[in-house]
Amino acid sequence: MLGHNQNVVYQVNTFYNEKVQQRKARVTKNVHRIAKVVQEILKEVEAQEPRFINTLTETSTGRFDGIVVHSPSEYEAVLYLNQMGVFNFVDDGTIQGCAVLKLSDGRKRSMSLWVEFITASGYLSARKIRHRFQNIVAQVLQTPQFSEYCKLLQDNTDVRVRVDDKYTVQITCAFRCNGIWPRSASHWPLAGLPWPNTALANQTKAEGFDLTSRETAITQHNNPNKQASTMEADAWAMKMHGAENMLLTGGRQKTLSILKCLRDAHMDFPGTPVTNYILKTLVLYECEKHCSEYEWEDTNIGDRLVGVLLQLVSCLQCRRCAHYFLPSLDLLRAKPAHTIEHSAKLAWHLVRKLMIDPNALQTL
Repeated sequence: MLGHNQNVVYQVNTFYNEKVQQRKARVTKNVHRIAKVVQEILKEVEAQEPRFINTLTETSTGRFDGIVVHSPSEYEAVLYLNQMGVFNFVDDGTIQGCAVLKLSDGRKRSMSLWVEFITASGYLSARKIRHRFQNIVAQVLQTPQFSEYCKLLQDNTDVRVRVDDKYTVQITCAFRCNGIWPRSASHWPLAGLPWPNTALANQTKAEGFDLTSRETAITQHNNPNKQASTMEADAWAMKMHGAENMLLTGGRQKTLSILKCLRDAHMDFPGTPVTNYILKTLVLYECEKHCSEYEWEDTNIGDRLVGVLLQLVSCLQCRRCAHYFLPSLDLLRAKPAHTIEHSAKLAWHLVRKLMIDPNALQTL
């Protein structure tokens, strides 16, 4: 597979035009189904609790703002909450990948829309909001309108819904943080690298991030059998999908799309630690190693695929994959050792075939 010739270009384009486009069409169809169901659920949730306002919208291009695709069967819908203004954003690195929202000095609890979710110490609790939201969703899904095709999964505290017994969608409450950049990511971009250029780096930082209410690996690991009431459970997880997507265009995005297809076909099994998000993270690291645009043209995408998969094998063998923007956050934390070992074998088998077989993409 390694090399720069027309055979590689042909294989890359054929794989992309056939398998990647088929996957995209399937995902688009699934997203429309998921979005319709989530909108119906949120309409009923809002009727019971007006503070949970449906923010899921369809764009002019037919895409849905707020839907994140984790795999063809795993999705996430982000519900953006209002009125974060009375809280200070505190990101001191104490909690990996997370920040807290603390009532501003001189502000009274009664000034907040979320007064009953503020802890005695003045923190807005992600856990308490998630618990309230989960209870309402559970009530909604018990009604005849939803009970036949929706089921609330209660294996953890996240609001996860099984739809049509085929798809899983997590509905996540979040605050949008535009125009600010977390202190935990202040090292980015690395000095001396030509990628990204200054303009793109500034645009990426201006995109900001989301503060999401979700059960993290930290709370799962520290409190596996009881409801957490610590600061970790009350903290908000930082998600930077928008910023990441701004960096991945053209050949970089094409490479990621091909990797997602390869993952679905060759590295997907129940409990797999290899998510599309980990692949996206490794593509971003690969961008720092290969900064020039020509290195992401079709003639070089074969080499980029091998490079990312070798990174993946290394991460799985070391049992650590650092978040691109928040390197103290380990994306493999709390993943079972046996699943990591199995994934390492699958990833090595895949990358070995790409390196040895000059026609690998035709058979994968």
